[in-house]
Amino acid sequence: MEGYQEDSSELQEEPSEGSKTSADLQKIVESVNLAEDYDDEDLDKIGIKVIEWFDQDEEARSDWVKRNNEWLKLACQVQTKKTHPWPDAANVKYPLLMTAAMQFAARSYPALVPGPNLVQGIVIGQDNTGEKFNSATRVGKHMSYQLLFEMDGWEEDMDRLCMMIPIVGCLFKKTYYDSLKKQNVSELVLPNDLVIDYYASSVEAASRKSHILFKTNNDIVERVNSGLWLEQEFEDPISGESAKRTSDAINGMKEPQLSPATPHKFVECHCSWDLDEDGYDEPYIITVHYKTKKVVRIVARFEIEGVEFHTDEKTGKEKLVRIVPTEYFTKFGFIPNPDGSIYDLGFGLLLGGINESINTLTNQLLDSGTLNNLQAGFLGRGIRVRAGNTRFIPGEWKPVDFVGDDIKKHIFPLPTKEPSAVLFKLLETLVTSGKELASVAEIFVGKMPGQNTPATTTMATIEQGLKVFTAIHKRLYRALAQEYKKLFRLNSIHMDDKVYFTLTDESGQQPQPMQPMPQQGPGMAAMGGQPPMQPGQAMPQMPMAPQQQTGASAYKADYSKDNLSVKPNADPNVVSQSQKLMKVQSYGALLQLGTISPQEYTKRFLEAVEAENIGKLMQVPPPQPSPEEKAAQMEMQLKQQDAQTKV
Repeated sequence: MEGYQEDSSELQEEPSEGSKTSADLQKIVESVNLAEDYDDEDLDKIGIKVIEWFDQDEEARSDWVKRNNEWLKLACQVQTKKTHPWPDAANVKYPLLMTAAMQFAARSYPALVPGPNLVQGIVIGQDNTGEKFNSATRVGKHMSYQLLFEMDGWEEDMDRLCMMIPIVGCLFKKTYYDSLKKQNVSELVLPNDLVIDYYASSVEAASRKSHILFKTNNDIVERVNSGLWLEQEFEDPISGESAKRTSDAINGMKEPQLSPATPHKFVECHCSWDLDEDGYDEPYIITVHYKTKKVVRIVARFEIEGVEFHTDEKTGKEKLVRIVPTEYFTKFGFIPNPDGSIYDLGFGLLLGGINESINTLTNQLLDSGTLNNLQAGFLGRGIRVRAGNTRFIPGEWKPVDFVGDDIKKHIFPLPTKEPSAVLFKLLETLVTSGKELASVAEIFVGKMPGQNTPATTTMATIEQGLKVFTAIHKRLYRALAQEYKKLFRLNSIHMDDKVYFTLTDESGQQPQPMQPMPQQGPGMAAMGGQPPMQPGQAMPQMPMAPQQQTGASAYKADYSKDNLSVKPNADPNVVSQSQKLMKVQSYGALLQLGTISPQEYTKRFLEAVEAENIGKLMQVPPPQPSPEEKAAQMEMQLKQQDAQTKV
């Protein structure tokens, strides 16, 4: 396959087979779409192979996808019509799985997104002048502003992640620079939409991973007009291949056959490919239309800083050693799989069997009660009643045609029993076992403990019960730190030299505009006011009140890998507000020793109780002088005036 071997011949006089210079790789990195350099025949071969890989990987995990869809249906309590043991039999879904997911999301979401300050800069190395600390402060504020205000949908995706991950076990975040929007993007990717090869032990070590994309005709035109994609002829999209098939089954919706809104299915394959045939597979991102197998884009998946060369001591020539690929995906895992699989465990797998058993027992008890309440039986031939269903109302008697000594001998009710107490006891055992596994105890869902339970015992019980949540929370914290580092790297590459942004405190109030001072009359000066306005004099303005929004700036030089790093501002060991408050209160005893800052303690305490407008609360006015100090100041001023008069 031809391509960069011909282009690289201009950069070196005698290219040898397998040789590649840093200039060649720099040209690959800077290319917007490498597919423009290859003919249709070569692109067709690439597209066919990529779709073949995708289909193989999708087939290898088909059973897991089916189980994952069943977990989602179980969590959402999807009702299906039953025909056994009779039509419309009891079909109750006990909300054990959904309760566990809601409890986890209620704790993890506020802990991972703690107010407006999401990112904290970390100083690397010595900081004798304090410049690194200032850079770290600017980076933390700027990245927090990016996540909350510039990156649309980031906080909503975090909310969805905390709700879905306890059910499915793992989710992914895709972090990249969107050349069309000209901004960083970190979007949530469902596990059904990211197909990873069978042999992968981790996302980073996977030889290939394919992200399923759905793009409308307008999305395609925008990318073609901007030069990101090649212009290709596509067939009409296929109805029914959308990723919303599982959600349609849950919500009771049905995709239309074909409409202008029907999207095309694309496969964005993150893989390695030897495009220049030098014997080494370089990391690329190859985007292919699934139905027609046409390639629309090929772009490098590495930076020039990730290329390692070795210089031959004899010839002095550089030889490519390896290329470190740039990772776009971050895995958020719930509980690591004991078998080492890349897909982590969730409550869907851990509680799915117990939840199904609870559903079965509940429906059996309901069906048993139905049979016992609505009795049936056999009628002898000697008794004649009108055909069809016979219903009774209280106080009603119905005539029957019967000649005999005892009507009871011709009516035999079906023998039924009341709902079994043994089944009910087994049901209670399974519910308790499921709650223990999910750490959904009654005290965690708001139920008060016994009246005589000491407070220390209650707090110790809560802390012990939250151990499972703390471990999972630390895993999510670790993954969130990786996502922030990816955004940090993107800012170091694509950010302007200097950017301005606006900081907003917890109150979210808008700043008050400056109001002009009213013009004063002649008598106001005598009362201590301002002198009257003179003709042509600008109107003075009142000083601004304390603002809730302040301007700030950040510099591209702040995002230097050698000086700084970032981490989440959340505490990985705290998953509840009570834990956070108790931790801060434990510092209070040190205030009397004078070994900690009262201002910093006050700030952390206000953050723990989630107080609003902390910046304004921390603005303590300076102490006013006492009457004795005022008298001494007046006496000093009088002495200074007398001394000036004598001179």
